[in-house]
Amino acid sequence: MSTTTTATGVSQVRVIRRDGSVSAFDPGKIQVALTKAFLAVEGEVAAAASHLHPLVAELTSQAEGALLKHARPDTALHIEQIQDQVELVLMRGGHHKVARAYVLYRDEHAKARELAPVAVEFRMKDAEGALVPVDWERIAVVVGEACAGLSDVPAEPVLTEVRRALYDGITVDELAVALVMSARTLVETEPNYSFVAARLLLDQLRREVLTRVAGRPVEATAEQLSYVDYFPEYVRLGVALDRLDPALESFDVARIAAAIRPERDAMFDFLGMQTLYDRYFLHDHGVRYELPQAFFMRVAMGLALREDDREARAIEFYELLSAFDFMCSTPTLFNSGTTRAQLSSCFLTTVDDDLKSIFQSYQNNALLAKFSGGLGNDWTPVRGMGAHIKGTNGQSQGVVPFLKIANDTAVAVNQGGKRKGAACAYLETWHIDVEEFLDLRKNTGDDRRRTHDMNTANWVPDEFLRRVEADAEWTLFSPDETPDLHDAYGLDFTARYRGYEEAADRGEIRVFKRVRATDLWRRMLTMLFETGHPWITFKDPCNLRSPQQHTGVVHSSNLCTEITLNTSADEVAVCNLGSVNLANHVTAHGLDAERLAHTVHTAVRMLDNVIDINYYTIPEASRSNLRHRPIGLGLMGFSDALFTLRLVPGSPEAVEFADRSMEHIGYHALSASADLARERGSYESFDGSLWSRGVLPIDSIALLAEARGGVLAMDTSSTLDWETLRAKVRGGMRNSNTMAIAPTATISNICGVGQSIEPLFRNLYVKSNMSGDFTVLNRFLVADLKALDLWDEAMVSDLKYFDGSVAPIDRVPDDLKALYATAFEVSSEWLIEAASRRQKWIDQAQSLNLYIAAPNGRKLDNLYRLAWHSGLKTTYYLRSTAATSVEKSTLRGTDGKLNAVRPGAAPAASPVPTPVASPSPAAVPSAVPPPVPAATPDDALVCSVTDPDCEACQ
Repeated sequence: MSTTTTATGVSQVRVIRRDGSVSAFDPGKIQVALTKAFLAVEGEVAAAASHLHPLVAELTSQAEGALLKHARPDTALHIEQIQDQVELVLMRGGHHKVARAYVLYRDEHAKARELAPVAVEFRMKDAEGALVPVDWERIAVVVGEACAGLSDVPAEPVLTEVRRALYDGITVDELAVALVMSARTLVETEPNYSFVAARLLLDQLRREVLTRVAGRPVEATAEQLSYVDYFPEYVRLGVALDRLDPALESFDVARIAAAIRPERDAMFDFLGMQTLYDRYFLHDHGVRYELPQAFFMRVAMGLALREDDREARAIEFYELLSAFDFMCSTPTLFNSGTTRAQLSSCFLTTVDDDLKSIFQSYQNNALLAKFSGGLGNDWTPVRGMGAHIKGTNGQSQGVVPFLKIANDTAVAVNQGGKRKGAACAYLETWHIDVEEFLDLRKNTGDDRRRTHDMNTANWVPDEFLRRVEADAEWTLFSPDETPDLHDAYGLDFTARYRGYEEAADRGEIRVFKRVRATDLWRRMLTMLFETGHPWITFKDPCNLRSPQQHTGVVHSSNLCTEITLNTSADEVAVCNLGSVNLANHVTAHGLDAERLAHTVHTAVRMLDNVIDINYYTIPEASRSNLRHRPIGLGLMGFSDALFTLRLVPGSPEAVEFADRSMEHIGYHALSASADLARERGSYESFDGSLWSRGVLPIDSIALLAEARGGVLAMDTSSTLDWETLRAKVRGGMRNSNTMAIAPTATISNICGVGQSIEPLFRNLYVKSNMSGDFTVLNRFLVADLKALDLWDEAMVSDLKYFDGSVAPIDRVPDDLKALYATAFEVSSEWLIEAASRRQKWIDQAQSLNLYIAAPNGRKLDNLYRLAWHSGLKTTYYLRSTAATSVEKSTLRGTDGKLNAVRPGAAPAASPVPTPVASPSPAAVPSAVPPPVPAATPDDALVCSVTDPDCEACQ
């Protein structure tokens, strides 16, 4: 292999050897090491194999590519990083025996080196470039501070790793990175080293921040740092740099600074701190000047700008954020307290059927995405292929070419490099272009009619699912000939739709097509399976249970399928998100209802403040948000809460907890909004809403059941005093909508808990995002295994081998196997049942991912029909073991994108779902035959979802 084939120039990349010497990077040495590894394990069989040389060459290329992907010409790689990559490519390639032997070989030699004395004392370059002795005394203090208060994390292993990474002339910055990497190498054997790595990164951040604020080199340990002194200087600098809102200087900054809790800097794990460091902390041309508690206080002050007692409210908000009890969405964290305070997460638009509206939508998308907004676009009104264009007397090319431009707009506007621009296009199932719409994410076909970067979702009316269950025909129309279908839903849609079918039979409709409903449904599921899109979302539940039926129609959801707000040509729906950290509101004895009530009431106030403070990039968004004032309070850390409560995922007890916890959140969210209405007034369009009639989300289930002829399998039990709350809500609400469960892909990383309502993904894996790759290890499992004296190197190796699953590991007790079952070992019927229980309390929707091991067409058909029968409003990604980018193993100190695809399915558990009332046959009018079982494909197609994490909402 050539050493000069990469863009960075392989020959310029340095390798730091263990003795501190530096040499040029040579991929040929990787090839030699891999060859020796195969020969050592497979002996003569490997030597005689004709495929060995090309196999080793390919594995070498993979390792080289990962190592140099983000490397600069002056990069210095440590020999351990290179060996980590060798281990990784072996595991990714399925060469498990070779990889295991390689790991044991490394461990044996590492132990031998630990016994050898350090022979050389190296020097480092200080800030002025002068060579000075390495300050081991300070390093020992910093590492000691980082390990303080944590169990099972002695400082010596970190110091040993640091010594290995040193070389003569190492810079201050390189030494700081070496400290972090030294702790990071130990995470997979002891999860608490993740906190050590975070604190060592914080030491690097302190030096960077204090030097920028002071204008001269400054270092401070955690004990030496004074937020009281730093914070006023931070505010002054931020205002001077035109980044912080000058109004922050008008606060009693001394009082604010005195309220900061420096000890909470130690609460972050490495993934959380690195995420904040890379993407959230304010910087001046790449040099950060914002420390973690200043970050939280800046966000809190920004949200308190219009409060009467701003300091008291800012401190109240800060307490909630810095304790990780509640976290605002990413746009709020990015921009609160800054000169451009775009704080909202999600924007929903409807595109009208004319060129002016279509191209205006592209501009609106760009402006909304520029400041971190996630987009949901309803494209149903745009006429379909073959429809007549009166102005030119020609024929339309349909909606697909316009979607291609929308896709490219999302790519071009990438939110200032902080995260990818993101949009989701929605189309109703009766649109004549729906079959082409299903193909948008395919990797084959005419690329001009593909949208590889944009999400897509089906907006499915109940009438279509009734036709599927009846194995009846379905008719596709162009919206220019059936314009009122767009705004119709429920029984009204059914009547109008059937009327158009009769008109088509009479020859009064020019563009239409008849298909078998089950064939279209099968194709929808096949495309979802193959490409991950379009998602399945349900039009009628979103509208029939909407509190705002009197002011418009819900035409789509948003980018992550949790927002269900009205849209029109005059109003772009906006939602303002934040999530309660449920893990902080449970103890081993159950839900901490008092703490949860306080958190929810404060959070609702914060989210309501967003609406008035917000910077609106287009007038349609401002008009809608100020008129209806919707917010979306969600939750995260659900899986962590289950572990604390010792509730087995996929059990009746876990479903019951999902129900009761959401009931408490919903109760207090509505109560808090009603309290704000008494203080600040109701939202403008309150009169005529379901709220004004005392119809709460749990009551609106009856509206959906009525429209479906009683065919609805939703639980309606409750435990709180809802009658008193109904009377309170009738008196006024501050917000048209109050709840929505978003994915929380990033803010849950900041808080160090599981995403949203997601089940445990893996007990050990490598998570990849825009900040890099991070070893994620289930701390709850490790604590339990330690208590049983089962946590050792062999257990780490087994977890790697079995993709983070404990199910196949014989020595793990059955009760722990059940408690720590991974997402693919828990039947998705449980997830749907838990989501249905939550949905009865939520006035919007949920981002619900579905997991399925060894999927096939029949399973998918049953799963999505169950979601519909269970009253869900939307679903999100479908994940399968053959589809998701799951790490085969985790490695010490990995860098770069390390996603691997596992070709096989994990062994699935066999839980018995909570009994769900069997749907009785739908009350289908005589025009549709009675339901009959629909044929479904038995052969599974491989889903190719490669990055199911959505970071656009939160």
